[in-house]
Amino acid sequence: MQGDVRVINDLVREESAFIDEILNEFSRSVVGQREMIERLLIGLLTEGHVLLEGVPGLAKTLTVKTLASIIEGKFQRIQFTPDLLPADVIGTMIYHQHSGEFTVKKGPIFANLVLADEINRAPAKVQSALLEAMQESQVTIGEKTFPLERPFMVMATQNPLEQEGTYPLPEAQLDRFLFNIVVDYPDGEEEREIIRRVTSPGEGEVKALMSAEEILQLQEIVKRVPVGDHVIDFAADIARATRPNSGEAPEFVKEMVGWGAGPRAGIALVSAAKAHAVMRGRFHATTGDVAAVAHPVLRHRVLTTFNAEASGVTSDSIVKMLLEHLKPKEDIKI
Repeated sequence: MQGDVRVINDLVREESAFIDEILNEFSRSVVGQREMIERLLIGLLTEGHVLLEGVPGLAKTLTVKTLASIIEGKFQRIQFTPDLLPADVIGTMIYHQHSGEFTVKKGPIFANLVLADEINRAPAKVQSALLEAMQESQVTIGEKTFPLERPFMVMATQNPLEQEGTYPLPEAQLDRFLFNIVVDYPDGEEEREIIRRVTSPGEGEVKALMSAEEILQLQEIVKRVPVGDHVIDFAADIARATRPNSGEAPEFVKEMVGWGAGPRAGIALVSAAKAHAVMRGRFHATTGDVAAVAHPVLRHRVLTTFNAEASGVTSDSIVKMLLEHLKPKEDIKI
């Protein structure tokens, strides 16, 4: 056990320096948005999918395209529109008149990184076409099932302001996303730098730093990061406390939450906490790592009541109150 820990420690120290290089490469193309970039990388390291939510012009699409440039993998962008069909996403069967046979034409979902741009503009039938791919890493076309290449990651964007002509994502699909990242406006200095770069000749180009095989190796390292029982207990306690009918739920949850997080939330908290620790050069995850990723993991899995919404209480408010209510235990060294 001690030898395994030493090996993992050495691997984490080596790879965390590599992650810093990736973050520096991002800065050549994207100004600011460090938190969004880090959480995208956590999604990649944990084989999780990410939903980016923010108003137009906050570099959501640029950040995803930059990530694709840094990785030597296949990238596909799908612009979701009201007239999009499921076949436009996953593919379809094509009939050849001369041979009288059907062949499969694969859709853009067959890629390592898939950008589902403005996902809430397509109807539920199209959105559900992603469900099998996101959960099972496979796609069924006709009577055949095709495995997707690894690594595989869906990064979806949506604009929270426009409701007309949009189709809210169903809870079943929201639960498949590891993170719901809320992208905020840049600060004053960052906005000046954005204006300066865009209105000047030449655009920062990024270089490819890692291959698909190297990403898979990183994912394996993250899986091997040890987690203490008290960290798992803390993650489970948070997830269970979000459920208003649970005995562990505090009074404010029973009053203001209509539906809480399912078992995937606890899994996501621990997986993301491992990647969060690795990115900071640590070879074990702590309750602090769980708390650091709690908001993006839970905000789309906790549904507030109408009365809570009318009072201005959001799912983020509930998560903040839960973290204050369930103070993490002192971390034990592994």
